[in-house]
Amino acid sequence: MSGASGAESRPAPRGPGLPLPIREGAEIEFERTIPGRADRLHGRSRERIRAIDVLFEADAKRIDVLDVLQERLRRTAAQTPLPQWSRTLVELYAPHAVDIDEDLATHSRDWPLHRMPAVDRAILRLGAAEVLYGEEESRRGTIIGEYTKIAEVLSTDDSPRFVNGLLQRLVDVRGLLS
Repeated sequence: MSGASGAESRPAPRGPGLPLPIREGAEIEFERTIPGRADRLHGRSRERIRAIDVLFEADAKRIDVLDVLQERLRRTAAQTPLPQWSRTLVELYAPHAVDIDEDLATHSRDWPLHRMPAVDRAILRLGAAEVLYGEEESRRGTIIGEYTKIAEVLSTDDSPRFVNGLLQRLVDVRGLLS
């Protein structure tokens, strides 16, 4: 081969332009950041994400979700105030938090709540509140689809399927018990 300077030792980038390490254990240098596709989310989904942020923060700080909500209403880190629909969702979740956690823990097959990624926990908690205690029973399938899409954007590759399956299981079980 011709004498290329160092190019022979570094493999060509694959996929979205991320280089492979030169040798095992070598540091990977990222060429560019590939942001999540927010264009796939419409206004209602973005408002759900703002509510998920409140649940996520309360979980991380281990404080009551309504305390975090009140703080967000007084002062927000976002460029815009917390939308009314986001507030409504958090207020829908709060009185049912214990029951929702119990339902999620019971039906999540081998995944205790404390082992779930924190973002999945927040997505599932809010999604469960909306499909189990919300007033839009006829739209439950659409609502589950929204939370699945949110998990696709915010979490791991396996999360959308997990979120979809668990929320659907909660709705199915609730239907059997009614």
